Amino acid sequence: MKSVPIYIDGDFRQSATQEWLEVTNPASNEVIAALPCATEQEMSEAVEGAAMAFQNWKDVAVPERARLMLCYQHLLKEHHDELATLLSQETGKIFADAKGDVWRGIEVVEQAANIASNTMGEWVENVASEIDTYSIIQPLGVCCGITPFNFPAMIPLWMFPIAIACGNTFVLKPSEQVPLTAIRLAELFEQAGAPKGVLQIVHGGKKQVDYLLAHSSIRTVSFVGSVPVAQYIYQKSTQYFKRVQALAGAKNHMVVMPDANKEQVVNNLVGASVGAAGQRCMAISVAVFVGDSNEWIGDVKGAMSAIKPGHWDDDNAGFGPLISQQAKSRVLGLIQQGKDQGAVCELDGSQCVVEGYPDGNWVGPTLFSGVKTSMTIYQQEIFGPVLLCIEVDSLEDALALVNANPYGNGTSIFTSSGAAARKYQHEIQVGQVGINVPIPVPLPFFSFTGWKGSFYGDLHAYGKQAVRFYTETKTVTARWFEEDIAGAPNLTIQLK
Repeated sequence: MKSVPIYIDGDFRQSATQEWLEVTNPASNEVIAALPCATEQEMSEAVEGAAMAFQNWKDVAVPERARLMLCYQHLLKEHHDELATLLSQETGKIFADAKGDVWRGIEVVEQAANIASNTMGEWVENVASEIDTYSIIQPLGVCCGITPFNFPAMIPLWMFPIAIACGNTFVLKPSEQVPLTAIRLAELFEQAGAPKGVLQIVHGGKKQVDYLLAHSSIRTVSFVGSVPVAQYIYQKSTQYFKRVQALAGAKNHMVVMPDANKEQVVNNLVGASVGAAGQRCMAISVAVFVGDSNEWIGDVKGAMSAIKPGHWDDDNAGFGPLISQQAKSRVLGLIQQGKDQGAVCELDGSQCVVEGYPDGNWVGPTLFSGVKTSMTIYQQEIFGPVLLCIEVDSLEDALALVNANPYGNGTSIFTSSGAAARKYQHEIQVGQVGINVPIPVPLPFFSFTGWKGSFYGDLHAYGKQAVRFYTETKTVTARWFEEDIAGAPNLTIQLK
């Protein structure tokens, strides 16, 4: 069985641990690798190695850091399909979804190559007589990232390229369920020319995470995952006075107005709800049908019923399996609760079977109508290919419903009315809004801006806010005295 290496000070090496976890293929539950839970000594070596590397890396010229990212994005593009294949094998994602995962990460690396313009300071001459004030953007030190299973390329690439381009060093703890993609990302980063120690990778569970959160050399913590863990990460890290960005769960709504383009609504709603098996924090899990648009629920059902899950290399598959047996059991339990609490199960994927893969974590497209906000399926993030339908009378009712939800990651409205769209974007209390766009994840020159219970912290992931998160501003006020210039009385003559 393949054992996953740790990556410390430029060395991909086998851990000395006695504690191992199994990495499984979600389509078959076959064990594909053994994952080490790093020892305390190995954790210490990773963090202290990053701290030592920072002493040199922080002084490397900004253009040189940018060139590293240019080389890295070139290698990532060159190995794009290879990375997507590896990612598919450990996550179960179909190949198209895996390629999208890798590409969205590459886009962030390209933005990291623009680091010079993003770390420019400011200057004001003569704030007082012969006194100038200017700001300098400087790196913080050792940063760490704790990443989830659902985007093993994109989310690590949200973090370490920008942090390192800013002059920091980075310790990555990828999800114990999908560690192989992260190791390959590190191999390519080293091949691009990254110095030893600038990026370190350790593996494990809560014990290893707690070590990172408490270590005095770690300056920032970046996290993406479930709400309870995000809350824990934020509370624990701030207890040790660290800067934190913790991206949490969601309950994303798509509001469907009666004047919307029906075909666009149906196609986008299906893809946004069951794509990637619903295992993404920006998935649309609630459709809010306003007025007569509720007549389209049957069309959504018909379109969803045509989508079938399957193996990652099946060109006819619409999405892959859930990540684990535990995830499948949880989703099936929530589906059953929805039935028990009175929601109408229009389409039931509970008994889904995929030929040739009887042991996979399969759940088929599932559609509920007649959903009430008091139901468990509405109150909890399902994180599966399940779409809930709620009917309201007006746009005002839709706004009230979405704003009452404790989460605020993403939302969208489908309408042909500019006035309705503007009212929605202005009044909605959600951080990322799509207008006739189902999943409004911004490109990396903006930031990923979840609100409310979907985010804990102040500065968001990637974009300009990430640069601020991974740096500190130093303000200098300077005064120079002309009379101190050597040979001042003859300065004009000397210049000639």
